[in-house]
Amino acid sequence: MDKKVFGVDIGGTTIKMGVFSGDGELIDKWEIPTRTEDNGSKILPDIAASIRQKMEALSIERTDVAGIGISVPGPVDDNGIVHKCVNLGWGVFDIDEEMKKYTGVPVFAGNDANAAALGEVWRGGGKGYNNAVVVTLGTGVGGGIIVNGKILSGSSGAGGEIGHILVNREETKKCGCGNKGCLEQYASATGIARMAKAKLAEDNRDSVMRNAKSMNAKVVFDAVKAGDAVAMEVAEEFGRVLGIGLAIVADVVNPEVFVIGGGVSRGGQIVIDYIEKNYNKYVFHASRGVKFALATLGNDAGIYGSAKLVIDGVSGS
Repeated sequence: MDKKVFGVDIGGTTIKMGVFSGDGELIDKWEIPTRTEDNGSKILPDIAASIRQKMEALSIERTDVAGIGISVPGPVDDNGIVHKCVNLGWGVFDIDEEMKKYTGVPVFAGNDANAAALGEVWRGGGKGYNNAVVVTLGTGVGGGIIVNGKILSGSSGAGGEIGHILVNREETKKCGCGNKGCLEQYASATGIARMAKAKLAEDNRDSVMRNAKSMNAKVVFDAVKAGDAVAMEVAEEFGRVLGIGLAIVADVVNPEVFVIGGGVSRGGQIVIDYIEKNYNKYVFHASRGVKFALATLGNDAGIYGSAKLVIDGVSGS
């Protein structure tokens, strides 16, 4: 395809955008603020205006644009219907049709975690695999499942919400989703910090973690690398819970690879090691030996995945 493609990743604070060649090479990228006032009514017009400015700057005609891909922080079904985005103030509406009114070109939308997963499988840590699970370990735990090269979005776009798998029936504190005992409460950056604080409060042993000004996942895994016994136990619990969660996912979708991204993944191979050994302990034998890889696209995964939504949509693949 020789036409240009735009990839848009809508976040709660900023909107990341990129223009790609038809074969997926990133030509330029930029970002604009996300204006969420007035129930997010300014977001789509802002995106359209910014894309028009970029087209003018790069001398791209509208007839040279194959389409715009948009990733949204909320459920989006296969028909382009957004099923509420609380952070943006959006309700239920057809984002594909609404955005097309502003731009006059085809629009293809998807959930942000799913789009990021598609990006990583297309051009990142999962490249070369058709069946993958991409796990984002950040403030929460996001997930995207790719089966036969396609996003598994589910009936209302909520497929891949692996952060809300129940892993602890005894938990008394609520997850952000309102339930208790979700994977996200232990395997996210926030969850790791919470477990470390609880461990230090109940354990009198010396630990370099006690010297930290504030607790976070980096402090924990830096302490693990330094041979800190208390930190190792926190990391082991993190790996156990996430290993169980991913084993449950694998027992359903049988992936070739797990791609681990998000801020926690910056800990590197040691993070993978704790997850993988526990995963192999709990998973059905046919799904053992799955490859674990670190994500490589970082904050660009969403724009890559959004661009791929267009390329797949236009080609009908």
